[in-house]
Amino acid sequence: MELNGLRVSRETQERLEHFASLFQKWTRSINLVAPSTLDQLWKRHIADSAQIYKLNPGPKTWVDLGSGGGFPGVITAIVLAEAGDGWVHLVESNHKKAAFLRVALQETGARGQVHASRIEDAPQAIPACDALSARALADLDSLLAYMSPWMLGHEEVRALLHKGRDYGTEIDKARGRWKFDLIQHASVIESDSVILEISKLQRKV
Repeated sequence: MELNGLRVSRETQERLEHFASLFQKWTRSINLVAPSTLDQLWKRHIADSAQIYKLNPGPKTWVDLGSGGGFPGVITAIVLAEAGDGWVHLVESNHKKAAFLRVALQETGARGQVHASRIEDAPQAIPACDALSARALADLDSLLAYMSPWMLGHEEVRALLHKGRDYGTEIDKARGRWKFDLIQHASVIESDSVILEISKLQRKV
């Protein structure tokens, strides 16, 4: 199976299909994503999330903030199960969504764990990571503030962030408070969206 250039094994495909089934079941009682996007689950959410791992492959330790319905955190954790190494820490303060995430990880055999806590409290439980991700959570300036405990003083740590058409305005605002290296990756799913790859984060004096 291929997810927009990311080739996965039959076993990973089966894990993803099981996740999709769980997602459809749980979303009847919990609002995991916008209802208008449910009929595009594979393209709009699963394949879109898989771009993150393709841009930063390998057995890394991830922190996924505001994991919600599991995008991209659970998808990354499922792909890591094929590699047999790496780990995803999913941070989600909504306890109903956290319960869904735990079931999704357990039933798919994904490599990750759920932290049902506020983002601000997460660094105490997760002292270090190699990469961070977030999707549909907050503007870039706020995201960098959330991620700064893991990134400041750690130039090798990368953040990969899904952003929509207003990303340029968000970058300009964030540069008022932060210095960072930036690579803009065009989304293979949405023509007006990007994935921002950020590293070498510093706070402006």
